Amino acid sequence: MAGEALTPLDIVKFTSAYGSWAVKKSGINKIVIGRDARISGEMVSSLVTGTLQGLGIDVIDLGLSTTPTVEVAVPLEKAAGGIILTASHNPKQWNALKLLNDKGEFISDADGKEVLDIAEASDFIYADVDSLGKVTQDDSYLQKHIDLILNLPLVDKEAIKQANFKIAVDCVNSTGGIYVPALLKALGVETIYELYTEPNGHFPHNPEPLPENLTAIAETVKENKADLGIVVDPDVDRLCFVNEDGSMFGEEYTLVAVADYILKHTPGNTVSNLSSTRALRDVTETQNGNYTAAAVGEVNVVNKMKETNAIIGGEGNGGVIYPELHYGRDALVGIALFLTHLAKEKKTISELRKTYPEYYISKNKIELQAGMDIDGLLKQVEEKYKDQPYSTIDGLKIEFGKEWVHLRRSNTEPIIRIYSESTSEAAATALAERLIADMKAILKIS
Repeated sequence: MAGEALTPLDIVKFTSAYGSWAVKKSGINKIVIGRDARISGEMVSSLVTGTLQGLGIDVIDLGLSTTPTVEVAVPLEKAAGGIILTASHNPKQWNALKLLNDKGEFISDADGKEVLDIAEASDFIYADVDSLGKVTQDDSYLQKHIDLILNLPLVDKEAIKQANFKIAVDCVNSTGGIYVPALLKALGVETIYELYTEPNGHFPHNPEPLPENLTAIAETVKENKADLGIVVDPDVDRLCFVNEDGSMFGEEYTLVAVADYILKHTPGNTVSNLSSTRALRDVTETQNGNYTAAAVGEVNVVNKMKETNAIIGGEGNGGVIYPELHYGRDALVGIALFLTHLAKEKKTISELRKTYPEYYISKNKIELQAGMDIDGLLKQVEEKYKDQPYSTIDGLKIEFGKEWVHLRRSNTEPIIRIYSESTSEAAATALAERLIADMKAILKIS
C-alpha cells in the first residue's frame, strides 16, 4: 500500500520532492544515482531516473555501484546531490533511497524534513517536453574510486603485495562482488576465494554482517587456510573481518584496528557513536588523541568529526569514515587501510586482534506499553545515576569506569534498546540487567 511501504507511487513522490529540493538548494541541474544489486533495483532505478528527467534534471547513472562510490562521484561530477538505491543490510524484499547533498554526504535531519514537506505538499513542477533531463550512463567510477584509494599516502600497495595474503570474501551477491575483488587485485592480492560475488540480489544469508550470518565464510577461510576473510553488506559501507581460524575479528573492532593504524602515522582525534565500543577511546588516548562520542547516525558522526577535526571515525557496525578520502562510511577504503596495517604489523589477524583492549557489548531491550512516558522514565534513571559521568545527547548513556550502558528509545516500536559494554560478556549482561531492574522498579512492573 502507498504510504505503508516504498511503493512505485512513493518512489516517484519522494524522488520528485528530493530532486526539486536539491536543484533549488544548489542551483545545479544534475544528480548522480547508483544502486546495489537487490532484485527491485532495476525497477526502482527506472522510476527514479524517469522522475528526475521529468523534473528537467540530468542524471549520471553509475548503474551497479556502492554507497561510498556514489558519495565520491557527487562532488567530482559537481552534481546537486546523489541517490543510492539500497536498503543497506536489510533483507532482499526491502529497498530505499539514500539521499546525498552536493558534498556527497547524507542530507541532514533538517534537510530531510524539508524534502518530506515538499513531498507532502506535492510542491514540485515537472518540465515541458523540450526541457526533459538527459541520462548519461557512467561506469568509470569503479576504477576512479579504486584509484583514489590507491593514491592515499597511508595505503601501501607494495606492503600488501609483499605480504602475499590469501583472502576469502563474502559479498552477499551484491555489488561488493564487483568492487571488492577488483580492489584486492589492484592492491596486489593474488589469491582470492570468492563467496557470493555474483551481483544478482539473491542474498544467500541474512545480509547483516553479524557472526550468526557468517558461517559459510568462516568455513571457507578454514578450508583454504586463508589469512583472513572479508565481509561487506549489500551497499558496501559496512566491513568486518574473519580471523584465520574462522573466529570473528568482531565488527566493533574494524574501526578500532583502522584507527590504530591511522593514529600511529598521523596523530589526531577520533569519533564514533555512543553505542560503539570503548576500545576506540582507549586506542586514541594511547596515541594522545581526543575521542568524542556522537549521537547514533552517520550524519551525527560526520558532524562531530568536522567539529573536532577528527582524522578517523565511524560506527561500531563496521563503518569506517576516513575524511582524507570523503566523509562517508566506506568499506573499500577500510579494506585498503586494514590490509596495509596487517601487512606492516607482520602478525596474523588473530594476533593483531589480541593487541586491542577486550570488551564485550550486550544488546537487550525492554518492552513498554504504548503511550508510556519514555522521556520521563529516562529522566528518573538519569536522576538515580547523576553522580556518574553521563550523556543525554541521544537517549541516556551512563559510564561506570570502563563499563557503560546506553538506553535509547526505538523510533519504530514501543521499546527501549539497552546496549551495555564491559570486559566480559557476563559483566556486560549483568550491567544491562541492573538497568532493566531499575526501569521496572520505576514503572512498578515485575
